[in-house]
Amino acid sequence: MLQQSLFLFLFFTLISSPLFGSSFQDEPLANLVEHTPGFDPSAYPALIGTIDKDLPADDFEASFTSLQMKYEAEQITESRRYDHLGTPGSSPGEVSVEDFRAEGYGESDDTQAFKKAWDEICSSDTDVQPVLVVPKNKKYYVKPITFLGPCKSDSITLKILGTIEASNDPAHYKNDRYHWLLFYSIKNFKVEGHGGTIDGNGKTWWENSCKINSSKPCTVAPTAVTFYQCHDLKVYGLNVQNAQEMHVSFEQSVNVQANNIVVTSSGTSPNTDGIHVAGSENVQIINPIIKAGDDCISIVNGSKNIEAIDVTCGPGHGISIGSLGAKKSEAQVSNVLVNGAKITGTMNGVRIKTWQGGSGYAENIIFQNIKMDNVGNPIIIDQNYCDQKTPCNEQSSAVQVRNIFYKNITGTSATKMTTTFNCSKTFPCEGIIQQGIDLVYKAK
Repeated sequence: MLQQSLFLFLFFTLISSPLFGSSFQDEPLANLVEHTPGFDPSAYPALIGTIDKDLPADDFEASFTSLQMKYEAEQITESRRYDHLGTPGSSPGEVSVEDFRAEGYGESDDTQAFKKAWDEICSSDTDVQPVLVVPKNKKYYVKPITFLGPCKSDSITLKILGTIEASNDPAHYKNDRYHWLLFYSIKNFKVEGHGGTIDGNGKTWWENSCKINSSKPCTVAPTAVTFYQCHDLKVYGLNVQNAQEMHVSFEQSVNVQANNIVVTSSGTSPNTDGIHVAGSENVQIINPIIKAGDDCISIVNGSKNIEAIDVTCGPGHGISIGSLGAKKSEAQVSNVLVNGAKITGTMNGVRIKTWQGGSGYAENIIFQNIKMDNVGNPIIIDQNYCDQKTPCNEQSSAVQVRNIFYKNITGTSATKMTTTFNCSKTFPCEGIIQQGIDLVYKAK
């Protein structure tokens, strides 16, 4: 993984080089943004630049490429091999949930069988790597469960071939309304989706959301799959659908590779973020396909060194940094690279959203090589984000947004304003650079 110090050195070398000098610092704001269709400077101060089209492309590409993190190509190949060839045969060390009387008929409660099977492999200290298998062509009904580490083995694997379906009875979540499948404090953990599915069975939760039915109280719903305090985690080919709220969340985890994750839920399902990253570092999200009712990818406080590659997004709310700074909290997000995305029919494109009254920063963020089709608000920074029923009062403090690159972002917009920077009056956006932005409003 690219270390933070190297990233910062290269980043600031890039923005301080003569390559950016004249257009970034010397030109008036109106001239800097004149080539950006639909740009809205509003009334907020900001330091915003574009890169002259006549600048040497090779120099820019060389500098920009050096910012990208390295990933393990062989591991991605392995993930796709499972997708195409199906499931490898049984091997020593494999334990099936059916060894502990899981029935897999979609009606009987298989929670205890899953718990016993996990306890068995997590406590294994043999020389053979333990593997827990969820058999194919079966549907396992599972209530909230915690897969607790650390485990005795140096590494551990979960293979999902069949379907795991959640209980939709809120009473089963009375002890913890935040999680359904929780993987807690596991090191060197690999989760392989061999055509299997994790189904959050979320329709009941959606119908009782205050965002769908305003007469209902606003309460939390469980995240379908949470990886909490996991280190050296690899998640391959996982299919997650119909989450109660968020689909997959990486929280306080380090060294994560998430390859070929497929997320599917209704475009109207509330708060159903596809992949959520919180308080984590050195995270790579590669080739996800996300159709959801909220952010395809959301990156929030405490996250750094995050890379998302070849993202397919839509429907949903786009790719978001934030929200940050709610309830006057401090937030820190840095070193984020989104490289390659196809975003279709989403409410927003690439967005940074922060609440007034917060503090901290969102910095060193790159969005590049992105194609948009019928996307609302394709490029947006909103330091006055307000997601509540009553208006938000103006605050003097804000999360600082600085050093943001937008490069090679093209396609069609569903809104006339294709680029919006709604920056704070007291802590305005700083160091925003654009190159190769070609977004055209497409009237319905």
